[in-house]
Amino acid sequence: MKRRALAGAITIIGLFLGRAAGQELPRYEIRRASGPITIDARLDEPAWREAPLVGEFHFYGDAEGPRERTAARLLWDDENLYVGYYCHDRHISAYVAERHGPVSKDDCVEIFISPNPEKVANYYTFEINAIGAMLNRCKTDWWTGPPTWEPEGVRYRTTFYGLPKKDESPDDDHWVVEMAIPFRNFSRDAAHTPPRPGDLWRLNLNRTGGMTNRWSSTWSPLAPPADTFHSPESFGWVQFTGGGR
Repeated sequence: MKRRALAGAITIIGLFLGRAAGQELPRYEIRRASGPITIDARLDEPAWREAPLVGEFHFYGDAEGPRERTAARLLWDDENLYVGYYCHDRHISAYVAERHGPVSKDDCVEIFISPNPEKVANYYTFEINAIGAMLNRCKTDWWTGPPTWEPEGVRYRTTFYGLPKKDESPDDDHWVVEMAIPFRNFSRDAAHTPPRPGDLWRLNLNRTGGMTNRWSSTWSPLAPPADTFHSPESFGWVQFTGGGR
C-alpha cells in the first residue's frame, strides 16, 4: 500500500514538472498574499506587485488584428483564491448584462478550476465580461442541478463594472478584472479547503475578444484535437506556496 501511495505521489509530481498525455503543461506557484486585497479592479496592492505573472497566453482561431497580451496573476489566503487579469485591448466591447448570459460573445476572461488533480474532469467555471456580467458552471460528477451554478461569496470588479453596455472607444487601452473566490466552493473536490502549502490543483485562464478583435487565448495550451476551453486534460498545474494556518 505504501509503495502504491508513493508511486502515485511521484506520478503527480512528475506531471507537475511538465508533461501529461504527451502535452507540455505550464506550471505556476500561487503565492500567499502578503497583505489584504481590496476587490476594486485596480490590482495596486503590494501583494499583487509581488505576485509573478502566470506567463504568455496561446492564441487560437483565425481572427484579424493584433494578438493582444493578457497579464494574469494568482494569489491566495485562508479564505480565497484571488485572480487578477490586466487585458491589453484597443477595442473593448461588451453587451451581455444578464446573470449567466453568453458573456463569451463579449470581451471576456475566464478561469476554469479543477481542485482535485486525480479527477481533473471535475471543474468549475467563472466567466466575466468587461461590464461585470458573470456566468458560472459546475462541471462535476456530483452536480445534479441546472446547467448554471451559483457559487458562494464570490467578489469581483471590472474596469467597466455595472455599465449597461460597453461600446468601443478611441480611448480604449486596457481593462481589468479582479476576483476573490472563497475556497469553500470547492470543498466537494479539494483535498483541503483552504489548501495547504504544497497542494496541487489544475486550472486554465482564458480570454475571448469582442466585436472587432475576436482572438481567443489560454494560459495552458489546448492539446489537439481540443478546440474548446472545456478541455480539462489541457489545464495547467498550480501549487500553493507560503505559510498555512
